[in-house]
Amino acid sequence: MEASNYRTKLIFFLGALGGLLYGYDTGVISGALLFIKNDIPLTNFTEGLVVSSMLVGAIFGSGASGPLSDKLGRRKLVFIIAIVFILGALILSFAQSMVILVIGRFIIGLAVGGSTAIVPVYLSEMAPTDTRGSLSSLNQLMITIGILASYLVNYAFADAEAWRWMVGLAVVPSIILMAGVYFMPESPRWLLEHRSEKAARKVMAITRQQSEIDKEIDEMKEIIHISESTWTVLKSVWLRPVLLIGCIFALLQQIIGINAIIYYAPTIFSQAGLGDATAILGTVGIGSVNVIVTIFAIMIMDKIDRKKLLITGNIGMVSSLLIMATLVWTIGLDSTVGAWIIVACLTMFIIFFAFTWGPILWIVLPELFPMRARGAATGIATLSLSIGSLLVAQLFPILTSVMGIEQVFLIFAAIGILAMIFVIKYIPETRGRSLEEIEVDLRNRTSSATLSEID
Repeated sequence: MEASNYRTKLIFFLGALGGLLYGYDTGVISGALLFIKNDIPLTNFTEGLVVSSMLVGAIFGSGASGPLSDKLGRRKLVFIIAIVFILGALILSFAQSMVILVIGRFIIGLAVGGSTAIVPVYLSEMAPTDTRGSLSSLNQLMITIGILASYLVNYAFADAEAWRWMVGLAVVPSIILMAGVYFMPESPRWLLEHRSEKAARKVMAITRQQSEIDKEIDEMKEIIHISESTWTVLKSVWLRPVLLIGCIFALLQQIIGINAIIYYAPTIFSQAGLGDATAILGTVGIGSVNVIVTIFAIMIMDKIDRKKLLITGNIGMVSSLLIMATLVWTIGLDSTVGAWIIVACLTMFIIFFAFTWGPILWIVLPELFPMRARGAATGIATLSLSIGSLLVAQLFPILTSVMGIEQVFLIFAAIGILAMIFVIKYIPETRGRSLEEIEVDLRNRTSSATLSEID
């Protein structure tokens, strides 16, 4: 039994490792940018281009990975993604011009987009119903660990201004992921549809009791017997409103402000009067809080309804942004007090994001979509996530130079209010229900649905 438990933990760890790479490559550029400019001249525009080129790649990666995962299987695609991560990191570490930086970031973006689409699907399909929330949250935990690791690496190499080591060390977890594919079984739902029931049962036995396996196999067979191709399901009338909800949900997660903090936190702190090394150290504190709170979120994710957590997160994030804007207007940024006000308020924002919107998106997206097109539909939704992330990365430095940082965060606060209204009106509650139960319910309720019919 202990060996089985060890194998289960290893499977979910390796399955979520793509999230760590996503987090590392998302966070590492924030510190590296402070020193890249000393070797490779960058303007405000090209700085934003270096950051956002990864997100352009992610748009293509997430769009392509969904259909590929449905065709090739989740496991093979993870191996391909690991190779792309390695290639992108090596190109970045040897870059001698802005163009090569952009190309390297774009290639890494292909892998990032693929991991954001495939990791949530794999974890969701591997996890038993009663622990699906906490196990699917491992993706977000790995993302936060990756971000923290990037901040620690940035801080370690800050004095030497060794940005090439900062971006190049992403090769290490990429190699671990590539080797780890050997120990990862294929998703049982993919195996049942493309291989055999025996193969699916063998994988499910790793994480489930026999009675659970029989019930889930029967439910999956009912869905598989519906003779629809992936493309037929994607363009079906009943799925359109669900797919639109998933896309808007993913977009909102990015444009409520989280990536402005992740990408530009050192720059924000530096502009607020902290030194470069101190600014990076401030982000290490934020990254640590992000990881700790996400661990707490995993512990409660299967005990509290998803919608209640999302609404709580919106209230907390909006409040922190409003408090920050008010205090900055009152005290100003030209003081140590002003700098630490920003640190405190952004930390408060991270806390509320980390136990609500951060992990819940990755849980709910694959829950919303049908087995026959889960990879493709999740890929489409994460494509909109990448678009949102791209908009924030490209526009944030421009907006802050024109409007002032406090006004930009007020915009994020307004978006947070809209996001809360969207959750209340459109996101269905999925906690405690099997993936097949959710699919059957959505098929029955939305055969001719409009957005207003989905609660």
